[in-house]
Amino acid sequence: MSKPRASVYQRYLPSVNPDPEYSGSAYWLITHSGKLLVTETPGQADIPQLESPELLAAAPIRTLYLGLFAGTPCFAGEVPSDMPEPAGMAFHPLRTLYDVLDEDVFHLAGRALQLLAWDETHQFCGKCGTATVLSGAEHARVCPACGQVSYPRIAPAVITAILKDGQILLAHAPHFQNNMYGLIAGFVEPGETLEDCVQREISEEVGIKVKNIQYFGSQQWPFPHSLMVGFLAEYESGEITVDGVELDHAAWFTPYSLPNIPPHVSIARKIIDWYVEQYS
Repeated sequence: MSKPRASVYQRYLPSVNPDPEYSGSAYWLITHSGKLLVTETPGQADIPQLESPELLAAAPIRTLYLGLFAGTPCFAGEVPSDMPEPAGMAFHPLRTLYDVLDEDVFHLAGRALQLLAWDETHQFCGKCGTATVLSGAEHARVCPACGQVSYPRIAPAVITAILKDGQILLAHAPHFQNNMYGLIAGFVEPGETLEDCVQREISEEVGIKVKNIQYFGSQQWPFPHSLMVGFLAEYESGEITVDGVELDHAAWFTPYSLPNIPPHVSIARKIIDWYVEQYS
């Protein structure tokens, strides 16, 4: 198996503190209840650019600076859930914006939601209970009493394409919509390597063994705070036996007989598209 070339996003430059002399408009990723405020035109959505979030008729509960996006300052802000939607804008769950936002905008929005959720749940020190403060040097909250530092949580997960004689194993979970099929995935447990997790998840969910595990690429996944690490693996032995809980069906597919598969923005789709290019 030849390894794919990794993609690199170029438009976003992360930072912690804004330029105090900047006075123009900025990108504002405004959220509440896991939803993102976007400007809407027919068939298109984007992030609003504002000189101040107060123009939206509701001051943010919390605000974080994210850095520069396309050379423009970028902020994340959480507003009250009862804030009225401004004209020409609407709040949407981030999942529904998969194929609507540009891919790098989608991942920037994911970063905003994850950082705001972390900030909300780390207002007080988990060790001594004292109110925390933002670090100012990095995305972290610091306890002024005991010095405990709390960083944004990231939960690593693996997702794997299993290949056998030019076929790929795809699986369906009961919660998948539109009869979609995807790859085998799961969260890494304490004490595991990523490769250990690949082996365990595949064994638990479809009952087979794999070999020659190779890294494919990674993707931040904001549902709610994951890092998806993609792999390719070759079938070694065993018969497909779904667990009946995580999955209700799995089968081998060729590039010419694929079922409904995940949207383009997901790493699952990137792996499947790579498979199709290699084997068709």
